[in-house]
Amino acid sequence: MIDRRRFLGTSAVAGISWLSLPAIPVFGAESQRPAAKSGPEYEVDRHVAARLFDGERCWCHPRAGIVPGAGHNGAPRVVMTMNTLHLEGSDVFKGMYSLYTDDLGKTWTEPTARESLAPRTEVIDGVERPVAVSDFWPGWHKQTKTLLGTGHTVVYTPDWKVRNPRPRHTSYSIYDPASDKWSDWQKMEMPASDEFADSGAGCVQRYDLPDGDILLPIYYRPPGKNSRVTVARCAFDGKVLSYVEHGNTLSVDDNTRGLHEPSIARLGDTFYLTIRNDKTAFVTRSEDGLQYEPMRKWTFEDGSELGSYNTQAHWVTHDDVLYLVYTRRGANNDHVFRHRAPLFMGQVDPERMCVIRDTEQILVPERGARLGNFGVTDISPDETWVTVAEWMQPRGVEKHGSDGSVFVAEIEWVVGRS
Repeated sequence: MIDRRRFLGTSAVAGISWLSLPAIPVFGAESQRPAAKSGPEYEVDRHVAARLFDGERCWCHPRAGIVPGAGHNGAPRVVMTMNTLHLEGSDVFKGMYSLYTDDLGKTWTEPTARESLAPRTEVIDGVERPVAVSDFWPGWHKQTKTLLGTGHTVVYTPDWKVRNPRPRHTSYSIYDPASDKWSDWQKMEMPASDEFADSGAGCVQRYDLPDGDILLPIYYRPPGKNSRVTVARCAFDGKVLSYVEHGNTLSVDDNTRGLHEPSIARLGDTFYLTIRNDKTAFVTRSEDGLQYEPMRKWTFEDGSELGSYNTQAHWVTHDDVLYLVYTRRGANNDHVFRHRAPLFMGQVDPERMCVIRDTEQILVPERGARLGNFGVTDISPDETWVTVAEWMQPRGVEKHGSDGSVFVAEIEWVVGRS
């Protein structure tokens, strides 16, 4: 087991032991707009679950799900999955690992390679090619009492370069807490058409409906077009994830690669979708989770652009309040790749679909490495975790203090005060 106290060290940036500081109190700012409820008070504590940087590899895409009651003294088991990233190329993911904690992060097991989630060889266009699972996100499926992870596949050339164009598929796997094993990864079948030949649910935050159906955002690239986004309604029986239908298509007609990495959240009777684009980030909403309004750019409440671009954002919901977790420009972070650090959280005005500037807080500070690929996990009604790894590309980011740490930012909601 890994003792989290081993990782409470000194930041080379600030010269202080910021990881070992006591929890930081944060107070929800009063909004002058009645559509945005004043957020609850919360505290942020951080620990490091794992670390890897050997000059050739680092961890990436750490995301967690829970198995209720499987931990110590009735606590949930928190299971985290992550890829190894090989620094010699772009998006080279040669292995999937998992680890878990049964005591809410006091100790973690060592990251263990999972053969059931390892790359496979497939014959594509007459050539044997490695196909890896990546951008994975475990989530508890209440209806079937199953920890279901979803992601997508990445097809490589024989020498491990990302193949474009490529067939991409939504991938999924199921966790067994008794054996601490994941099932062999599978591909979710999509309608047989060229439109969805390159489609997947990589890095997306899903929403499980009360009847057990899953609203799974996907992004796909029809032949000759840039990428677009839709939300698929899927059925899951505890073993097989099945496509049922999808909603309207969201797209942009510009010279970018299109839309990617959508994530969904629900507040009251309204669903919200945040979407990545090369130049900006978009938000939209829906009454049924499938049919969405025209997209808007993410802004602060004064109308100025949020400054998030070319990376993902995800949602935190608590106490009927909606938050966005994101990275952005304008934070003395021009030295960070695509401004992907620090990692911020801000309260969202749900009516105006904007971030309230005065509520913005740093969840994970910047140490040179990017923090743009992360996950959000509801641990309990009183605690939400944001998990992220220091992505150690390009080479040399360690001069700012990063070391390949996998951070867990624990958002502890202050009970009884909101």
